[in-house]
Amino acid sequence: MIDEIVVYCDGGSRGNPGPAAIGAVVYDAIPPDAKRLATVSECIGSTTNNVAEYRALIAGLEAAAEFPARAVRVRADSLLVIRQLKGEYKIKQSHLQPLAREAQALLRTYEQVTLEHVRRELNTEADALVNAALDAATT
Repeated sequence: MIDEIVVYCDGGSRGNPGPAAIGAVVYDAIPPDAKRLATVSECIGSTTNNVAEYRALIAGLEAAAEFPARAVRVRADSLLVIRQLKGEYKIKQSHLQPLAREAQALLRTYEQVTLEHVRRELNTEADALVNAALDAATT
């Protein structure tokens, strides 16, 4: 069993709402001293940026579930998602509430959860996966 798994995730839409995609990378530690275990990169149709951010987190946590770990560290550049999941912001938009509940259920499978907001430049791999999916869908 891995002590701590690290999930970087990002979602984005071109337009808000607009064509959207998700990206996530699962590591066995914090890079650069880490082994990449899984990646997710896919289009999710037309939706808002916030929905894409939540869907990216959920997809990253689902990919991480394949690698049993005691703890999970989520690193995302969506301040809204991180603060909502920490309970610092209320989830006022009703369409985000079921996504938050799904993410919280996945997080509850771990003994320890760390939710970290990171600057976009520290989330470049997940961001690149989002853009690659969007670019592939539009060519």
